[in-house]
Amino acid sequence: MKSKRVYNFNAGPAALPLTALQKAQAELLDFNGTGMSVMELSHRSKEYEAVHNRAIELLRELLAIPAGYEVLFLQGGASLQFAMVPLNFLPAGAKAGYVMTGVWAEKAYAEAERLGEVFVAASAKAGNYRSIPAVDKLQYDADTAYLHITSNNTIFGTAWQNFPDTGVVPLIADMSSDILSKPFDVSKFALIYAGAQKNLGPSGVTVVIIRRDLLEKANQKVPTMLRYGTFAKDNSLYNTPPTFSIYMIKLMLEWVKEQGGAAALYQQNQRKAALIYDAIDASNGFYLGHAQPDARSLMNITFRLANEALENKFLDTAKKLGFVGLAGHRSVGGCRASAYNAVPYESCQALRELMLSFHRENA
Repeated sequence: MKSKRVYNFNAGPAALPLTALQKAQAELLDFNGTGMSVMELSHRSKEYEAVHNRAIELLRELLAIPAGYEVLFLQGGASLQFAMVPLNFLPAGAKAGYVMTGVWAEKAYAEAERLGEVFVAASAKAGNYRSIPAVDKLQYDADTAYLHITSNNTIFGTAWQNFPDTGVVPLIADMSSDILSKPFDVSKFALIYAGAQKNLGPSGVTVVIIRRDLLEKANQKVPTMLRYGTFAKDNSLYNTPPTFSIYMIKLMLEWVKEQGGAAALYQQNQRKAALIYDAIDASNGFYLGHAQPDARSLMNITFRLANEALENKFLDTAKKLGFVGLAGHRSVGGCRASAYNAVPYESCQALRELMLSFHRENA
């Protein structure tokens, strides 16, 4: 019996490509002739090591990661990175700058503040995070330990349209919700981290891309499991990694490559988002987008209706029709459609049709 797939707009854990799930299903009981599931393989086995290294190889290829960078698989999500970054790279007497563009930037700042001296290099909070600060308005000095940004803001639906050139100051980015959604220049960044559960795979693994010269400057007095160098030295195999999650990342990256890579996905993501943003813009205020047009995210499309009762009616209607994950984050309410790479174009078409019909029937 064929199971029905819902229209999955969850913000994370999020949609995965159907073909990747089917491949995992087919290999679940016997991976590559081993007579075992990937979940049962030793992380020291040559069979698992091939999976592990292929995932790293695909990340290097698809993101065009230059020489001089390490690719690491860690645990603890982006939330642990909020602490690991300052633990490793914010020495006593130095200051780190944070650009405040949403809740996750606030959390990163608050964690760093526990561990060292930090400052706000720019903020969009006064406008309820509807915009992204202009690159030329960022305030920091040449001796800043690092500048931290959040590339895409899942809760408020904003995204950086271009990234700053920070020169000698290391640029660090949380790219959890938009990595691989479009091409970008990795060489601008000293460190990139991304929880996998939005655009790279399932929950349980965090990808870190780190420039080796930054790695060499890290605080060596940090506990072993909180040092990037621990994982770089042992190819992320210092202890047992989240093997099944890394296997799923490999399958996801193989799918990305089949789609034509980040450039092809970017074109598709623009088309997907346009379906929904156009429904918002053409509604004469029935739907109200949160993000300013020049700061709109392609990954997280946020909007409100006239009142909470109407929003609840919209969400109830959507649920009955097989839509999942359209409620806004619990901290802000409203509606949110997370159209990550693996969300099919057809799902966005279906949401557009729902929005148009709901508008006609409730205007």
